[in-house]
Amino acid sequence: MSMLSSLELIRRVPLFSLLTHDQARQVAEGVVKRRFRRGEVVVEQGRKSDALFILLNGRARVTTADGKGREVILSVLGAGSYVGEMSLIDGKPHSATVRTEVQTDMLMLGRGAFLRCLPDGSNLASPVMHGLVKRLRAADRQIESLALLDVYGRVARALVELSEEVGHRRLIRGRVSRQDLAKHVGASREMVSRVMKNLHERGFIEPQEDGSLWIREPGAGPQAAAEAPQCGHDPAHDRYQRA
Repeated sequence: MSMLSSLELIRRVPLFSLLTHDQARQVAEGVVKRRFRRGEVVVEQGRKSDALFILLNGRARVTTADGKGREVILSVLGAGSYVGEMSLIDGKPHSATVRTEVQTDMLMLGRGAFLRCLPDGSNLASPVMHGLVKRLRAADRQIESLALLDVYGRVARALVELSEEVGHRRLIRGRVSRQDLAKHVGASREMVSRVMKNLHERGFIEPQEDGSLWIREPGAGPQAAAEAPQCGHDPAHDRYQRA
């Protein structure tokens, strides 16, 4: 692909529409055009690809899945959309999988070229972008939880995310409002209270007099704590898991 055609393609992408001529040329020097077959994975949840992918045509599906392989569709992308930017900004693995639904042409911008296009590290834009990416990742986890986990799983995950590691256990400092927790997991206050009582009785959580909460991790890490409560059974679990 010639430099001229690269510039022409860059100019057609809404993401780059406000770039100056020099900025667009800098981007064009770093992009590579690639064709993805129908059903091909562009980025995979939990992995890094070190590139920004911009759709020139075609269509791609964004999905997230749990450990059991259950999927939820987050969005469907068309021409002009892009993926991979969060991982490039914060250096963390992708929060979702993107797979083409039809043959799709994309522009790939590698990490080096991408970072050269960003403002200087001392600029306020850098911390703002990192903050936005952090919020987007949290939103992705919330969508995944609401779609794939029952109330027990959502409460357990929320408790883990609200806690901090202290020694070999985790601690939530300060009182946890049942009402706020219910709003966080998308369930009724009554159901959250029932789940918290069950977790306490089974020894997964230890409420303290000052309102703080110790979380016992039965496995090797936070994920084990989030999954363990689902292993048991409570008569109310089946009736209210969709609350």
